[in-house]
Amino acid sequence: MYQKELEIAMNAVTKAADLCVRIRADMVTPDALEKGDRSPVTIADFGAQAIVCKLLSEVFPEDPIVGEEDTTDLEKPGNAATLVKIIDYVQGFYPNATEEDICAWIDKGNGDVSKQRYWTVDPIDGTKGFLRNDQYAIALALVENGEVKVGVLGCPALPLNLDVPDSPKGVIFAAVRGEGSKMGLLHSDDLSPIHVVSETNPDKLRFLESVEAGHANHALNQAIAQAVGIVQPSLRMDSQAKYGALARGDATLYLRLPSEKTPNYAENIWDHAAGAIIAEEAGGRVSDMYGKPLDFSSDRKMYNNRGVIVSNGSLHQAVLNAIAKVAV
Repeated sequence: MYQKELEIAMNAVTKAADLCVRIRADMVTPDALEKGDRSPVTIADFGAQAIVCKLLSEVFPEDPIVGEEDTTDLEKPGNAATLVKIIDYVQGFYPNATEEDICAWIDKGNGDVSKQRYWTVDPIDGTKGFLRNDQYAIALALVENGEVKVGVLGCPALPLNLDVPDSPKGVIFAAVRGEGSKMGLLHSDDLSPIHVVSETNPDKLRFLESVEAGHANHALNQAIAQAVGIVQPSLRMDSQAKYGALARGDATLYLRLPSEKTPNYAENIWDHAAGAIIAEEAGGRVSDMYGKPLDFSSDRKMYNNRGVIVSNGSLHQAVLNAIAKVAV
């Protein structure tokens, strides 16, 4: 089942990844983050969403798409030059597309979560990673009746082997519910099954967390990890690439606990849907910090969840027990 959906999703994510790679090569300078210049990631965000929505809507015209962007922001004064660049980059893939076409594709991401079946896309997950020339992801998932059925992650900067930094970069992860998770190089048809790793492997007994303090409670994460026997330093990585890294066995745990700066933060569905199915289908477990399944059926934001815990499965209950002992 879902083979057509998987095929189209992988094609859409790959093309969007190509656009993001092109924009980053052209526009991101070593000091882009320090200068606060978000224009490259803005252009890539809108352009990638346009491509993904175009390709999905051509094959599945009845399916709503829930995305991060819409063109309302582009209509504000001062954004005309940004829109011109978005159009220019998208036309590099679709030369006959007009401004009206491209804006309409972007706005297809204004779909309704309440529908029984919908897609959710994060055109660039890991904004600061993109600007830092580090990790980011293009994330796409199909949700039916609140359950993720298909997930695809494109990670253009992720090495095929995290422990061999010179290994080829540019990885795609894919999963279909009940059929396992796979990984391969972008543009390759040769995807191989991936699996989480046991904590009996001491080299992989480590945990993943976000780079940014605004997205992670680093001190609490460290305490929880140590409580379940993880003593190695964390692997800090932007975006849902962390889900893929855990799914293929680079680590045994990913913690996303509420930050002290944003204690009431509600996660966005597009920040977790694709990664969650990839981790689960690789043998892992995903829940919020209280053990509840992630809610992809109620809203664009997961108001019914707090924090996110991703593990190799066997560690999960110990992590939940450790969290329950601290006031969060």
